[in-house]
Amino acid sequence: MSDTKDKGNTGGRKPLTVSRGSSGTVKQSFSHGRSKQVIVQTKKRKVVGPGSGQSGGGSKPAAKSPASSGNQPSKLAEAARKLGITEEELVARQKVLLQRREAEAKQKAEKERQEAARERLLSEQERKVQEDKEREEAEARRKAEEEERKAREEAEAKKKKAEPRAPRDDRSASTPAAQPDIPLPEQTQGRSKKSRKGGGDRDFNDGSSSRGRGNDSKRRRGKLTIASALGDDGDRQRSLASVRRARERERERRQSGDEQQEKVSREVTLPETITLQDLAQRMNERVADVVKYMMRQGEMMRANDIVDADTAELIAEEFGHTVKRVSESDVEIGLEGTDDDEKDLKPRAPIVTVMGHVDHGKTSLLDALRETDVVAGEAGGITQHIGAYQVQVKSGDKITFLDTPGHAAFSAMRARGANVTDIVILVVAADDGVMPQTIEAIKHAKAAEAPIIVAVNKCDKPDAQPDNVLTELLQHDIQVEAMGGDVQAIKVSALEKTGLDELNEAISLQAEILELKANPNREADGIVVEAQLDKGRGPVATVLVNRGTLKRGEIVVAGKQWGKVRALINERGQQLKEAGPAVPAEVLGLDGAPEPGDMFNVVDSEARAREITEYRQRMERQKQGVASSRASLESLMNNLKDGVEASELPIVVKGDVQGSVEAITHSLEKISTEEVRANVIYGAAGGISESDILLAKSSGAPVFAFNVRANKQARELAEKEGVEIRYYSVIYNLIDDVKDTLSGMLAPEKRENFIGYADILEVFNITKAGKVAGCKVTEGVVKRGCGVRLLRDDVVIHEGKLKTLKRFKDEVAEVTSGMECGMAFEKYEDIREGDKIECFEVEMIERQLD
Repeated sequence: MSDTKDKGNTGGRKPLTVSRGSSGTVKQSFSHGRSKQVIVQTKKRKVVGPGSGQSGGGSKPAAKSPASSGNQPSKLAEAARKLGITEEELVARQKVLLQRREAEAKQKAEKERQEAARERLLSEQERKVQEDKEREEAEARRKAEEEERKAREEAEAKKKKAEPRAPRDDRSASTPAAQPDIPLPEQTQGRSKKSRKGGGDRDFNDGSSSRGRGNDSKRRRGKLTIASALGDDGDRQRSLASVRRARERERERRQSGDEQQEKVSREVTLPETITLQDLAQRMNERVADVVKYMMRQGEMMRANDIVDADTAELIAEEFGHTVKRVSESDVEIGLEGTDDDEKDLKPRAPIVTVMGHVDHGKTSLLDALRETDVVAGEAGGITQHIGAYQVQVKSGDKITFLDTPGHAAFSAMRARGANVTDIVILVVAADDGVMPQTIEAIKHAKAAEAPIIVAVNKCDKPDAQPDNVLTELLQHDIQVEAMGGDVQAIKVSALEKTGLDELNEAISLQAEILELKANPNREADGIVVEAQLDKGRGPVATVLVNRGTLKRGEIVVAGKQWGKVRALINERGQQLKEAGPAVPAEVLGLDGAPEPGDMFNVVDSEARAREITEYRQRMERQKQGVASSRASLESLMNNLKDGVEASELPIVVKGDVQGSVEAITHSLEKISTEEVRANVIYGAAGGISESDILLAKSSGAPVFAFNVRANKQARELAEKEGVEIRYYSVIYNLIDDVKDTLSGMLAPEKRENFIGYADILEVFNITKAGKVAGCKVTEGVVKRGCGVRLLRDDVVIHEGKLKTLKRFKDEVAEVTSGMECGMAFEKYEDIREGDKIECFEVEMIERQLD
């Protein structure tokens, strides 16, 4: 049917309408008077529900026959009655079941569609790979044919050159037909056009090439033309845009999670702190995903930001990985190695430490045993660093000796020697007896649980009393065998070289009792006895091997330093290839001087050595930072509380060995008090350099050099900057100078001396001078400018100074007892008749450190 005219809408286009349930034509009007008849067909809406027929598609259910209209309600009612529900509930259940079946059918169809699309995509990719392979083969054939054509042309050209040419006349030469090899201008123009279009010489080959048009179509099969579109598209290739679209859809599908790949759960090792980038690498995840996860948690972080182990563990578990927590200190696990088996142990030489008071003859006794003269090389005749030697006695046994200093400043060295020793020889002078350092050495030996052998030295002196020495030792729980104890006592003389054989026998006997053994066939470890910076050799560490055998070329970690062993030198200056258990040796090749007392171990690689030393250096910096901040805060609070500002003497200390620097630092700390203290801002082994002078200049500190000297550049810089350098060779001279300097920094002590009393007889009010007290000196003397206290009823109400002292009208210096005078106080006038004045003087006395 046709539409009626638009009655209500005069301004707009006439709407297209058609009656429901029928088909008809609608007239469409366009601009410029054009119109068009359109056939419109409407479809009935399909309603799904109970009672809808298979063929009916209307919105209402099909009309029921009279026969069925009477049976249907009874069937519904009967089914509802069986289920115990109403008819409406039964109809609702049927609707839900139908909807569920339709949803399942839709899901199944959608899944089949996705599978078909996936298979189609895979087949397209396989076809693309096959086409690429065919294209490469065609290109290879084309190149071969091109080379074959060129070879054939070259052969024909050579053949033509070899043939004799007939003479030509002018007419034939001017005829274009006689010159077939020269192309006409039209041919040249056509050929150049084809060449510009991409055809090249092969497009106008005139059959000279064996390749036909079929091969050329294969070469151009990737291009879509009208002929190929209208013709058979069996050999048609996918366009490049289609391939790109397919790849883009595949990438989006993977990113959206349509195809869930199986995740690989990894064991992630987490340190105490870690960056997000490192964490992502260990999890094998994208860094962007980890950063996005942190952003979702409300943490705006970047890839280089650091998180703690707890946060990193939560992130790893969120990504489906397992976590293994480790600590920074785990780098030292396994450094000491495993315990030795009993069958691998072999006897070793005993390590004997010589201890005693200063100047009791320890080094002289060791010289007698070694038959050398070490005393001449020591400044002031005292040993100021540990010496390690190994000697071979007449019986053939080897003994390793450690010579420790006896001065009080070297208590740390003696303790270190006692900790690594097997046997302690306590040297006591027969003419001097038990002294403070002797007692300290006994304490160190007992703390180390090392057996003691008493060597009573200087028995050749006339005033020697060795029995008294043994008796004095009883007070310190040292009971010798002669008095019923278990401690061996040998009377020796280092000068006369008497009793040395008995001492060696005693050492060998004690070593047999101890049954000293070690495993030489393992990686070496031991202790650093001493360390120094040697000019020309660099850092040198004296080590004592405890287990294993130290060899040249091995990588060693000693405290916070590491390096490869370049050389091993014994106490005689001889090169060693290896050093076994209980053998002392100097090690060259470390990157710095380690601290005396540090343990050294052999590691398998430079990377492990660097990892361990970096961890130890980091821990040391953190410890120093915390300790300095705590100490500074505590000292600040104490000073504020006491109202005392402590004076500080900064010092730069340079020594020959690290042990000497350590001893000087500890000694200066002991002599410091709450008012004044010596602060060693830098201490190290080695000569004085320009950097030391610059540090001393910036800190306002002198440089104390112990057995070292400054180089030329450092001396010139010190003179220019005004930095004082003090040289010492005996440690207690250095300590005495620092003590005198600190004593000068102490505030003088005020001492009050009473000088006299005076009674106020009358008070005069003078215009210019104020109140003046007329007094009589009752005891002692009163001096002008002295200190005074005003006493009222024996209570001090004022303390100040005497401003005026007059005798009659004249100013006098002092007034003695029994005489009258006039007095006026500074800035005080509340004086009364009957008050008493106490006069005193203040004396400033210099103080000294104990």
